[in-house]
Amino acid sequence: MISTIGIAAFDAAGPLAPWRFERRDLGAHDVHICIMYCGICHSDLHTVRGEWGPCRYPQVPGHEIVGRVISVGSAVTSWKAGDLVGVGCMVDSCRHCQPCADGLEQYCDNGMTGTYGSTEKETGRPTQGGYSSDIVVNAQFVLRVPDTLDPAAVAPLLCAGITTWSPLRQWKVGPGSRVGVVGIGGLGHMAVKLASALGAHVVALTSSPTKADDARRLGAHEVVVAKEAGAMASLRNSLDLIIDTVGTPHDIEREMQLLRLDGTLVLLGGSPEPHPAPGAFTFIMKRRRLAGSLIGGIAETQEMLDFCGRRGITADIELIRADAVNEAYERMLKADVKYRFVIDLATLHAPE
Repeated sequence: MISTIGIAAFDAAGPLAPWRFERRDLGAHDVHICIMYCGICHSDLHTVRGEWGPCRYPQVPGHEIVGRVISVGSAVTSWKAGDLVGVGCMVDSCRHCQPCADGLEQYCDNGMTGTYGSTEKETGRPTQGGYSSDIVVNAQFVLRVPDTLDPAAVAPLLCAGITTWSPLRQWKVGPGSRVGVVGIGGLGHMAVKLASALGAHVVALTSSPTKADDARRLGAHEVVVAKEAGAMASLRNSLDLIIDTVGTPHDIEREMQLLRLDGTLVLLGGSPEPHPAPGAFTFIMKRRRLAGSLIGGIAETQEMLDFCGRRGITADIELIRADAVNEAYERMLKADVKYRFVIDLATLHAPE
C-alpha cells in the first residue's frame, strides 16, 4: 500500500484536519501521481457536511487535481514518470455500457466512480480525493495538462472548466450564438471565459452589481444585474442558451423568458432543494427546453484542456496553504473568493 497524507473531514460539523491513510498498490493499469495542486469546489463542502446525502468518514475531498506522474503500471504505455497530468471528478466507470462506449463515462449506466465519496472497484474501499499527497488512478482516467499553462490555475478546469465546457459543446456554441451565464462564481466565471473564446456573444446575469466590471474583464459583452427593476426585460426572447450555475433554489421562470425560439436553459448548480417550476406556457409558446448537464467524458475533458492550452485560458484562483482549508470553506460560504481556491499541496504536512 502507498502511505498518503490527506486533509479529511471526520464528521459533518467539525473542521477538516490532516489524516494519514493508504492508497492501493500500483496495479498493471494504474498511474501513481504526486499531487501538486487541488482546487476547492463547492461540491466538496456540500459532500463533507452531508448536504447531498450520507457521507462516509473520514472523507478526503477534492476532484480538481494536477500533479506529476511518479510511476506507472506494467501495462501502461500512455504515461511516464514526470508527465504533468490531471484527474477530475471520476476515476473509473464500467467501461462497457453504451454511454461509456460513446465517451460519456460521466453518465455510466452502472454508475461512474467518483474521485471521492465512491467505492474503488479494485479494493472495495472508499475513494479518497485530491486534498492529499498522492493518488493512484486507472490510466484511462488520467488527463494530459498543457505545460504552457500555470498548473495551479489549471486545477479548477478539471471540474469548473469541463462542467461549463460540456453544455457549450453539446449545444454547439460558436460565432453567432447568444449565451447567457447566470451566476459569476467558480463555474460562472469559466462559462464566461469559454463561451467568449468560442466566439459567442456573452451576457452575464448576476445578482451583484460589484461583479459587473469583473464579468466584462472575463469576456462578457453585456452584464445585467438581475435584481434591478426591469433589468431583464430587454433580454426577453434573445438568448440561444443559458448556463445557470446557481446552486440554490431560485426563480428560473424569469430566465426561461429570455430564451428565443428553441432556446435551452441548462442547469449546472446542484441545488439540494427544488427550484420553483416554470409554467407550461413558458415552454410551449417558444418551444423552449430545460436541461441539465454533468461534467464531461474523458475525451471531452481532454478536448477542453487542449483548447485552453491553445488559448491560454485558466481559472482565476487564490492559492492557499493546506492549513487554510477550513478558512477557505468559511469564505466560500460568503462568496469571498474570485473565483476558486486552490491548495498548494507542497504545504501539506503529516499529522502530529
